[in-house]
Amino acid sequence: MSKKRLLLVEDDPDVAELLITYLSVEGGYEVHHADLGEDGISMARAKFPNLIVLDVMLPDIDGFDVARSLRTTLLTRHIPIMFLTQRDRRSDKITGLELGADDYLGKPFDLTELLLRIQGSLHRSTREQLYDPNTGLPLRAIIEEDMPKLAKFTNCTTINIEIAGMRSFRDVYGFVAAGYLLEFFGLIITESLAKLGTVDDLAGMYTEDRYVIFTMTEHLNDLVTMIKTRFDEGSKAFYTFLDRERGHLLVYDPDGYMRHVPLMHLEIAFG
Repeated sequence: MSKKRLLLVEDDPDVAELLITYLSVEGGYEVHHADLGEDGISMARAKFPNLIVLDVMLPDIDGFDVARSLRTTLLTRHIPIMFLTQRDRRSDKITGLELGADDYLGKPFDLTELLLRIQGSLHRSTREQLYDPNTGLPLRAIIEEDMPKLAKFTNCTTINIEIAGMRSFRDVYGFVAAGYLLEFFGLIITESLAKLGTVDDLAGMYTEDRYVIFTMTEHLNDLVTMIKTRFDEGSKAFYTFLDRERGHLLVYDPDGYMRHVPLMHLEIAFG
């Protein structure tokens, strides 16, 4: 299955290199790194990680300010955060927990303990049905919780997206291939919003083939075009050469009759 994405915000190059190597090799994670707080905020929106490992003492703004920014932005406010810090004062730990940190680990730390804590946080977020493990996008519970907050935006547009043909693709190619496809689509949405959306936007997943975006962007048509174009171009790589050449899948219905099912495409509507 696809790798979980971690964002490491750490300014010490030696610590960062150690953690990137260890978490990539031993944990099997896809690790993105920022050494400044502001870069970490931008990268969290662009990469939409499954978890953020955040140093408190950073050169530009401290980790608490980074967490405040992430927690006040709809798209990132539910991403699990683990603080790493040399500060061991009780007041600092309380501040981190008040900001919604999922864990707090002091430096120096044991690498095995860090890995276990990361695994625990990721497991909790999936078990509590906050995020889809493949796309990384918020699920229905978070979408419905955040919808009242969107009511204050008079310029909010709702984009409903369906991956037509997704279920047939899964039936033919299996759950593993479907997982990689969903990861690919999750990245399309988050990277497109990072480029053309606003900090107040929200994207979420209802089912494996139904998604929603709430956006205040002034570049609505460009955003939709980018999502559709990237999916149309990239999704074909998930099919075999023969299926691409045919332009459809051969699927047997419950009665044993063969049907031609079109390759996946996006159906987009505004609500």
